Amino acid sequence: MRQDGIQRWVMSNSQREIVVAPDRFEVTAEDAVLVAELRSAIAVCVYDAVEEAGALLHLRCIVRGPNPLDVTDTTLATELLLLDRCVESIRELSPSARNLQSRIVVHLAEQVGAQQSCDTVVAMARDFLADAGVRLLPIDMATGAPRNLRFRPSMGWLQTN
Repeated sequence: MRQDGIQRWVMSNSQREIVVAPDRFEVTAEDAVLVAELRSAIAVCVYDAVEEAGALLHLRCIVRGPNPLDVTDTTLATELLLLDRCVESIRELSPSARNLQSRIVVHLAEQVGAQQSCDTVVAMARDFLADAGVRLLPIDMATGAPRNLRFRPSMGWLQTN
């Protein structure tokens, strides 16, 4: 159901909520809701459209120093490793998953250079997902107040506000 541009769903009391901290990921094959508060962060939501397994990777996108355009190789390597482990964990949890899809949701800090810095990380994630055979759906990027994200991998539903 669509209302005011936000997809909503009714959750039963039996659904478990799993909070995903920054620089972590959570994987589930049960009907759970993965939640995160994005503050200058990127969320990579990956799910299998048939097998009902999925994951949420929560990456911080912090601009440091006088030259915010530089994202260090160490930072990118760490984020790439987390993304690789996240996708592999889904495949281990659900070996028959063949229809992986992903959504990237971004909260940009209102800071000089934040857009360019986040764009670098998003491009890395987008390229990795494409190479891994994961279909990327439209990217959702916004500034302003922190974004609350709720992702239900078993249904492929994503809600942000």
